[in-house]
Amino acid sequence: MADPTVTSGGSLNSGGRGGGSKAASSPAENYHLARRRTLQVVVSALLTESGFESAEKAAVETLTEMMQSYINEIGRCAKAYCEHTARSIPTLSDTVVTLIEMGFNVDTLPVYAKRSQRMVITAPPVTNPPVTPKALSAGQKRTHPAHIPSHFPEFPDPHTYIKTPTFREPVSDYQVVREKAATQRRDVERALTRFMAKTGETQSLFKDDITAFPLIAAQPSAIPYLSALLPSELELQSLEETDSSEQDDQTDSENTTGNLMTDDPGADKENSMLPPSGVVPSAKVSEDNMIDNPYLRPVKKPKVRRKK
Repeated sequence: MADPTVTSGGSLNSGGRGGGSKAASSPAENYHLARRRTLQVVVSALLTESGFESAEKAAVETLTEMMQSYINEIGRCAKAYCEHTARSIPTLSDTVVTLIEMGFNVDTLPVYAKRSQRMVITAPPVTNPPVTPKALSAGQKRTHPAHIPSHFPEFPDPHTYIKTPTFREPVSDYQVVREKAATQRRDVERALTRFMAKTGETQSLFKDDITAFPLIAAQPSAIPYLSALLPSELELQSLEETDSSEQDDQTDSENTTGNLMTDDPGADKENSMLPPSGVVPSAKVSEDNMIDNPYLRPVKKPKVRRKK
């Protein structure tokens, strides 16, 4: 079935424009569709000048393809003649030689351009390139040097060359460090309290709502004064350090006594005051470090007497 017929030149133009209504995504496809629509408008105008009142869409597409191929061939041949003469841009003489080579009578062009029935085609609307927002533009773009052609892509924005460090310097301000430490300590205490409240028994201030303001349930001890009598972890640690220091002093004194006995054989008087074992008792050494509190004193092992 044939497409709807076109009854006038204007309808031919509109039908030619509607041939490529599909939107394109890339700039190359947009350019191809715009050029195709312009050629369809030109073909429709030529058909109207020739006296046609209607045309099928397939016929218009075929004539458009023929015109596009003809124009492409002219451009290809003109480019070849241009490069043959060691030039990069074609001139009018290259186009004239191309038309003569293709069998076209160049003398008829002025008469055809001045014909009375010529239809004037309006220029297609020019779309402005999208404007880059000022918030995204930083600095001024670099232009192409002399050795780079102007049709090459432009340089990227200046902000692509800016180096941004991906780390932050540690904060060394005393006030900031103290505030951060206090905040972390408070967060840890809150998290621990919530964990204990969720995992253990809790008590509520309000009888109606048990979940509001939960409190950690107090666990009564059978011997409440036991915690006051037992030493804390810090005290135990200090006691261990004291015991180790006493042992070190004792070993040092033994080594010193042995050296005196070997080095100074004439010190019999001083040695006579020492006990038979030649070692100062640890009780005398630790008299200065004796603890008054009986509950904090180190444990002494009872002496076991062997039966004879």
